[in-house]
Amino acid sequence: MKTKVSSSLYKRACRVMVGGVSSPVRAFRAVGGDPLFISNGHGSKIWDADGNSFVDYVCSWGALILGHADPGVEKEVVAAMSSGTSFGASTELELRLAEKICSTLESVEMVRFVNSGTEATMSALRLARAYTGRSKFVKFDGCYHGHADPFLTQAGSGMATLDLPASSGVTKSSTSDTATLPYNNTEALEEFFANNTDSVAAVIVEPVAGNMGVVPAAGAFLEKARELCTTYGALLIFDEVITGFRVSRTGAQGLYRVKPDLTCLGKIIGGGFPVGAYGGGREVMRLVSPEGPVYQAGTLSGNPIAMAAGLATISALGVDSYGRLEQLSNLLARGIRQEAESAGVNATINRVGSMVGLFLTDHPVTNFAEAKRTNYKMYGKFFWAMLRGGVYLPPSAFETLFVSLVHSEENLQETIEAARKAFMVCAE
Repeated sequence: MKTKVSSSLYKRACRVMVGGVSSPVRAFRAVGGDPLFISNGHGSKIWDADGNSFVDYVCSWGALILGHADPGVEKEVVAAMSSGTSFGASTELELRLAEKICSTLESVEMVRFVNSGTEATMSALRLARAYTGRSKFVKFDGCYHGHADPFLTQAGSGMATLDLPASSGVTKSSTSDTATLPYNNTEALEEFFANNTDSVAAVIVEPVAGNMGVVPAAGAFLEKARELCTTYGALLIFDEVITGFRVSRTGAQGLYRVKPDLTCLGKIIGGGFPVGAYGGGREVMRLVSPEGPVYQAGTLSGNPIAMAAGLATISALGVDSYGRLEQLSNLLARGIRQEAESAGVNATINRVGSMVGLFLTDHPVTNFAEAKRTNYKMYGKFFWAMLRGGVYLPPSAFETLFVSLVHSEENLQETIEAARKAFMVCAE
């Protein structure tokens, strides 16, 4: 596999871009070596600057559920661009996407579009504090809710990859109202509420954690969080930036039948373009400006190109789509597990719908502490062996493999065969 052009581009990038990248995980620090520069993608595959092709399981970190360069999405985007790229004013496209979201997610009666998942979560937290008149909130170890200051305590994603408990530049005052509890631990949540009966504004949670690998909510964890928030007058916020329209058409809240007060969305609702949104019931959402006193604004919020791509993507996701994704993802997870066992490599596979998590450990993984038992060094070997086999995985042991509707059975068999060889390398 040739990487000469990518390596040359990376050296140039390091002179003018911090770390040579625009987001930390892309730097390949967790797996070693220089990152690839991607030149194009089509369907289930991407090509790097050296012309190498790979079956892609990053899929723009889950946004491309229809795969790369989907014809239907491209058609709508081109049509939208022909009318202009941005107006800083309302458009019918954002109205139609808002109507689609509100008609699909039972918990969302009104929505506000923003430009990223980080904007969605920070805005939802501000809104929860305004609605309750309280300041404290609960998050969970390993859950990543973007890079706003209050969330950067024991976070997942790049924070886990770089093994950072917090971020430099985040002041103690910024996180003084943040309580970080173990994921999937109902007893810890009950105890916290019992000791803080009148001061908790919200509980924010990834209903399927996708930033410490894939770790699903276990047992009655989400149900208990819903019950406690109702009892103590706090709002329950589901961060469905990853899971929204991914694990089911109605997201994780539909899959687990737990209704949050606020929902944060991103990725799929932008069809590959920068996007975010938060929404909930009318009573809460009407506190947002201009109807209420909670200020939040954005020049490019509701950008017509992102709205067109998101609307086209969601409209293409029918009931059959999720059955197909379930079939493909199950085949992939089962195949990887079997190849690990055959090679004598310890591996735990967690899967929820088309989200697949690979942990190189012999222990079950239900929280962040257990996720960190994965063999980081071995994952690096596995990653590069898979890359040489024509398969592009997340360059971090704490991220998710995403399956799209255009991944074929042939793609999956190629991937499983590459995994067989990669696990043999790991076992040496």
